[in-house]
Amino acid sequence: MLENLRNIGIIAHIDAGKTTTTERILYYTGLTHKLGETHDGESVMDYLSYEKERGITVASAATHCEWKGTAINIIDTPGHVDFTAEVERSLRILDGAVVLFCGKGGVEPQSETVWRQADKYRIPRVAYINKMDTIGADYFKVVDQIRTRLGSNPVVINLPIYQQDLFAGIVDLINLKYYTFNGILGNDIVIQEIPAQERERCQVYRNTLVESLSELDEDLLELFFDEAEISPALLQKVLREKTISGEVVPVIAGSSYKNIGIQILLDVVVDYLPSPLDVPAVKFIDLKDDTFREIIADETDFFSALVFKVVIDRHIGKLSFARVYSGTLNSGNYIYNTRSGKKERISRLIKIHANQREEISQVKAGDIVAMAGLKDVITGDTLCDEARPVMLETINFPEPVIQISIEPKNKSDQARISEALIKLTQEDPTFKITMNKETNQTLISGMGELHLEIIAERLTSEFKVDVIVGEPEVAFKETIGAEAEHVTRFVKQTGGRGQFAHVVLKLEPGEGFVFESKITGGAIPKEYISAVESGIKEGLKEGVIKGYPVVNVKATLLDGSFHEVDSSEMAFRTAGMIATKECLKKARPKLLEPIMKLEISSPEEFTGNIVNNINNRRGKLQSIEKENKTQIIMGLVPLAELFGYSTILRSATQGRAGFSMEFSHYEERSRVS
Repeated sequence: MLENLRNIGIIAHIDAGKTTTTERILYYTGLTHKLGETHDGESVMDYLSYEKERGITVASAATHCEWKGTAINIIDTPGHVDFTAEVERSLRILDGAVVLFCGKGGVEPQSETVWRQADKYRIPRVAYINKMDTIGADYFKVVDQIRTRLGSNPVVINLPIYQQDLFAGIVDLINLKYYTFNGILGNDIVIQEIPAQERERCQVYRNTLVESLSELDEDLLELFFDEAEISPALLQKVLREKTISGEVVPVIAGSSYKNIGIQILLDVVVDYLPSPLDVPAVKFIDLKDDTFREIIADETDFFSALVFKVVIDRHIGKLSFARVYSGTLNSGNYIYNTRSGKKERISRLIKIHANQREEISQVKAGDIVAMAGLKDVITGDTLCDEARPVMLETINFPEPVIQISIEPKNKSDQARISEALIKLTQEDPTFKITMNKETNQTLISGMGELHLEIIAERLTSEFKVDVIVGEPEVAFKETIGAEAEHVTRFVKQTGGRGQFAHVVLKLEPGEGFVFESKITGGAIPKEYISAVESGIKEGLKEGVIKGYPVVNVKATLLDGSFHEVDSSEMAFRTAGMIATKECLKKARPKLLEPIMKLEISSPEEFTGNIVNNINNRRGKLQSIEKENKTQIIMGLVPLAELFGYSTILRSATQGRAGFSMEFSHYEERSRVS
């Protein structure tokens, strides 16, 4: 039953406790029989060797479990900024999310990033403030940060209770009951009356909860003004409606590592996060008439699914992870890929539990599944019935900001490394391969140093290719600062049939890439106009300053002519490329560099040195905030100035400061080296 299904993601800043929380969920729902710890390298969800070694999540891992009659599909996502694409593609296909916050760290830089990503896809969410057992944890400080930093409307629905300064249990403000989690593994839940010394405080927060929800619901508001009895059932009903609509975010407390509060978190997921029937209908393009329509989750409707992840499995081959939005699919059925225009057979349907596989015979609307047997499929593809071709909204990923050169230690491994790199690009849309024509080096690009470090490690461990890695380099881009026109006449006589193309092209600054044709009267046939556009795109792949890709350009084909015999698509493609290169030279080309958002937490006495260091690195200080005895310093700094920054910061602060960074934007480089 679709109403008893939840598709959720666990998202957070690095080290907030996502994987530990997921491990507890698997244990309490009976899917595992012991607790795996990330710091021991025994986590079920972090099963890859490089995840175990570092104690962090690198690839999103899927699993499924049941709680009180409700099936829950869970995707545990990475917290490190280098792997933000894993969060992006997971949120694209999920119905709800649990956002974890550290009770001490609160809203951290990557917390803001994942929150914005959830906003982008209008994902209903609940906030779980974890690590309430740690010294310095402050529940209401984090709640306030959710309100002020994230611009959300947090509604506290339970309170942490401390006894002798130890986190002892949780008060449910809706039912006004006190929960303790006894036994070594927190299995023995005792529900009791609220301790006498806490009753008045809990009643105050319960009144605040009722008041907050009353502002959003007329029926509740009327009861509130009449000072009538408000039942827990009514509060739960309103809270569910407002959570799904995105008007509120329920906030709960817990400590996953200490086994306190996970069962309540599961209750909250079931009670307040949406089923596939509760979320808005998914928009698609009906390719029969190019109209926008909507799909509702219905297993009897036509089949449609979106591929959100591709994994190359050594034993099975290519696994395509997909969310089924409508219809039913059986193992052995054929599907139609609207991007490739190809029909392929599904050889196996697989339910995934981290690195364990369970073969199934059928999937229906709302399910998340891995499909084996599809060869020509990439992330973002729509799979559907050939008789009803549709196109779902694809997934957009950020551009890589850092690159390194890579080559095999043994020249005999050149073919193997090329094959391995191609497989890795199929898995990871933020991983790119290019060839430097001047040095003949293979360059790989990614989202950060750790991202590329793990790519190199995988080449050795999974594909058995020893590699030599170059120093990291910034993935610059180029753009133009003025408009320019150029007339290109491409004429080539080879004795037989010649080549002829005449184009008049204008380039000007724009957003992204835009092509416009002003050709009228058939001066250039339509098929040659598309060839010109193809040539322009080719010409923009390498700029005229240092050969970096050119972005943010509007290209307008103003005029031109063709020859009945000698013109061809190749001739117009070549003319478009030549005209582009000539326009770039005239259009005041500029070099763009990636700018990173830097957040440093440091003891107060080092603030001056850190600020001076940011200025010396061509950075711009944004803000300095004080939290307890710690200074939070925010700034924007070019990525080129941040290689090896962790070592420099440790040295300047006696190892007492920490930092995180994420990509912010591209801007013109102030000086070219």
